Amino acid sequence: MARPPAARGKVLDAYIALLCEEGERAATLDATAARAGVSKGGLLYHFASKDALAEAVIEEAEVHIARDVEAMSSAEEGGAAYFIRTSAEVDTELDRHLVALHRLAQAGVVNATEKIESTNERWYRSILDDVGSKDLAHLVMLTGEGLYAELSLPGTWYQRNFDGELDRLLQLVSTIKKLGNLNEH
Repeated sequence: MARPPAARGKVLDAYIALLCEEGERAATLDATAARAGVSKGGLLYHFASKDALAEAVIEEAEVHIARDVEAMSSAEEGGAAYFIRTSAEVDTELDRHLVALHRLAQAGVVNATEKIESTNERWYRSILDDVGSKDLAHLVMLTGEGLYAELSLPGTWYQRNFDGELDRLLQLVSTIKKLGNLNEH
């Protein structure tokens, strides 16, 4: 009798949750099975090893990343503003998968590191297409990454000092793009 496909999804979700909350070392097969509410045999039916689980995380992350890169490339506001605006969004499905990828990369999973590298390259290319300058694209990437890092940490420093000012930051992107265009002419 075949196991229901929902069990595979539950196992993968449990593994991702463990990666995000406790790290790769804590995301054992036993802990994943327990978190998913399946037997270890049930887990192994869908994923023959921890490596297979990691590969499934990378594959699922790609679905979310591809969706994000497509939205970024077609965003009416432009790729740069999209990147900064969405960098302020934490606890999304994309964020969850990116955190899981980082945890796997930190544990030495080469394919996770490669996926992070290719994702950054895709984001950078979309921003570069929008702003037309490597320096400005670099500035946008660093701004978005810094914003994300600040908002994903515990504490309220950023919220206390900059809450409600994302729109002003996005206006700066527009100003920077205009300045970049002036310098080119």
